[in-house]
Amino acid sequence: LSEFFRKTYGRANASNAKPFEGGRSWAGARPEVRAIGYDAHGIAAHIGILRRFIKVGEVDLLVAELGLYGVRSDLEGLGISFSMQFVYPVLQQLGVPFAFGTVRHALRNHVERFCRGGLATMLSGIPVRSTHPEVYPDLPPTRLEDVLVLVTPIGRS
Repeated sequence: LSEFFRKTYGRANASNAKPFEGGRSWAGARPEVRAIGYDAHGIAAHIGILRRFIKVGEVDLLVAELGLYGVRSDLEGLGISFSMQFVYPVLQQLGVPFAFGTVRHALRNHVERFCRGGLATMLSGIPVRSTHPEVYPDLPPTRLEDVLVLVTPIGRS
């Protein structure tokens, strides 16, 4: 998995591959569920799922955070992202009202496919505060990010 992430994320920016050095297969918190697609050439796609609370306004809300999403470069554009619909029953079993994920604006065209059939809603202009996965003495412990937010209703609309 760590090699898959280094190759997949390193294509966009070499620093994105850095968290996966040394055999590590997670960037921040370890996922409690992983969906991994394989073919004859190895790992084809991956998504990690982790239940966590996020603060929406003044409310702490339990969500399934979706992350570590990647598709091997030779499979991009072939519709493998539609396999996300098969993760939906797993999200229902986790007992969360929503699934939540964030992506960079550069991936807008890619993730818009999830929203076409009503599987998710993409929101922009929502400041997201997150913590750094490691402690860096030269950086603050939290950062404010301008990202696209994807929300999928699971247990309620």
